[in-house]
Amino acid sequence: MELTVDVPNGSLFVEDIGDGPVVTLLHPGLWDNRTWDPQIQPLLDEGFRVIRYDQRGYGRSSLPETGVAYSHVRDLEAVLDAQGVERAALVGCSMGGQLAIDATLTFPDRVWALVPVAAGLGGVESTREEDDWYTDIQADFEEALDAGELERAQTILLERIWAPLGMNDPAGGKIRQIAMDNLQELTMDESGAERLEPPAARRLHEIDAPTLVVKAEADPPDMHRIGDLIAAGIPDARATMIEGADHVVNLRQPARFDAAVIPFLLEHRPSIV
Repeated sequence: MELTVDVPNGSLFVEDIGDGPVVTLLHPGLWDNRTWDPQIQPLLDEGFRVIRYDQRGYGRSSLPETGVAYSHVRDLEAVLDAQGVERAALVGCSMGGQLAIDATLTFPDRVWALVPVAAGLGGVESTREEDDWYTDIQADFEEALDAGELERAQTILLERIWAPLGMNDPAGGKIRQIAMDNLQELTMDESGAERLEPPAARRLHEIDAPTLVVKAEADPPDMHRIGDLIAAGIPDARATMIEGADHVVNLRQPARFDAAVIPFLLEHRPSIV
């Protein structure tokens, strides 16, 4: 079922399908909810109800309004409320992983499992080496952006940072196409986005949901460090590395991703939904 959920100063495109314990899939920045296409049927086959949506500013959801405050966490809560969901597993990649962590800290009683995938983490400070790495690798990104050459700018990000394993194969082609369909994310005003305070990096010890941290072998160095911080900071968290994957792990290596994540969800699925 496809629907639109109203949120303050906007609306979100949502897909809700299946019956059973709810798994909510949260997409990474640059892309939209289509990054989860390979996971839908495997999750349905295992008896899960799957909810995915385009976060504010992506896909078919509305753009943030300039200077108007909004919250990705409250948007997620609005989606769950609108669909009558009391508890869900949160599986999020990159920006979606950061959202999953923030949401788990905000409404812990509503999260039965947490799977941060190549996740961001609020409150983490970059190292000098990481800053230098990004500065060197993005040397001409700002030039393309300033010139309004958004496709070239996005290509630079993909080739050098987020999809270095290539975009000529079917998985890489889909990673590229969905990113190109979301070029607006390069210029949209996100100044109104609210951040969790205190940030998640200082509160990981509060999380008691069963947690599986998924890392990508070909991710940038800072993403590996953040994955290690999350795994070390959440009590009893497990961690796994997906070989042959860059940032959009579940699209690049769907079979390996499913083999790691679905058994974890089955192990912790609630008996009452």
